[in-house]
Amino acid sequence: MQNPNSAPTSVEPDSAVAGRLGRPGDVTICRTCGVETTTPPPALCPICDDERQWVPTTGQQWTTRQELEDEGHRLVIENREPGIFALRVTPRLGIGQTCYLVCTEAGNLLFDVPAYIDAEAIARVRELGGITAIAASHPHMFGTQLEWSAAFDGAAVFVCRADADWVQRTSPGITTYFHEAAPLPDVQLRRNGGHFAGSAVAVWPGEDGAGVMLSGDSIGPVARDGWVTFMRSFPNYLPLSAAVVRRIAASVDDLEFDRMYGNFGQHIPHGAHRAVQTSAERYAEWVSGEYDHLT
Repeated sequence: MQNPNSAPTSVEPDSAVAGRLGRPGDVTICRTCGVETTTPPPALCPICDDERQWVPTTGQQWTTRQELEDEGHRLVIENREPGIFALRVTPRLGIGQTCYLVCTEAGNLLFDVPAYIDAEAIARVRELGGITAIAASHPHMFGTQLEWSAAFDGAAVFVCRADADWVQRTSPGITTYFHEAAPLPDVQLRRNGGHFAGSAVAVWPGEDGAGVMLSGDSIGPVARDGWVTFMRSFPNYLPLSAAVVRRIAASVDDLEFDRMYGNFGQHIPHGAHRAVQTSAERYAEWVSGEYDHLT
C-alpha cells in the first residue's frame, strides 16, 4: 500500500516511456489519413468521416506503428534550404503529406507531423537538433503528434483552439491557442481558417531574413509558379466563398515572407506574399461570378 503521506506516483503512458528510452511506442493509426487515435479505436475515424476527407469504400482501416514498421515504412529527410528540412514517409502513408523541421538557434519546430515514427527517424532528427515544439496546420496533419512529442522529452504540441475537438489522443503537453502563438522566439503561428476553422500557417524569417511561410492547406501553392489556391476540400473539390478567400489573404497580409512551402512539397521560391494576394483576388472574382460571361 502506498504511504498516504508520500507524493503521488506519476504513471507515464507507454509511448512516453519509450520516447525517453529513444525508441517509439505503439499507437493505433488510421491508414487513410495517417492520424493517431485512441486504443481501442472508434468505429470510424472522425477526421475521415467528414466532407473534406473520405472513408474508403472497403471500410475503415486501422493499423499500428509496429505494423507499419514491419511493412517497411521509413522516414525520408531532405534539406530544402538552410534551416528547413522536409520529412516524408515512404512508401506513401495516409494523405502523403510533406512535413517540415524548422531549425533555429532557440530550438526546432516540427510543422505538420508525419504519420509514422521509428527509432531511425528519432535518431536522425536528434542529429538535426531535436524537436522543441510541434504544430500542425490543421487536423489532417496531426499525424502521430503525441508519439513525436514523447520521443523528444514531451515537446509542446500547439493546437489551434478552433480545431481542438478534432484531437483524438489528448495529453497535458498540448497547448491551445486562439489566433496566434510563438512556439519559438523567431517562429510565428497565425490562424487564417478556411480549410478548417483553425487552419494556420507558420512564418519564420529564414537564415537570410527574407521570410518563409509554411502554408499547410489553407493556402496551397500550385504547379504554376507564382500562384496559390484555396479550398474547403482538395480531394472532394469543395471551394470556398469569395469572402472567406479574401479574409484568408487579409489575415496574412501583415506577415513578412518571400518564400512558401506547401504540405505536399510545393514551393514558391520568391514573391510568395504577392502570390497570395493576387491569387486570392483572382479566385474571389471567379467564384463571385464576375467572369461568368467567359464560361
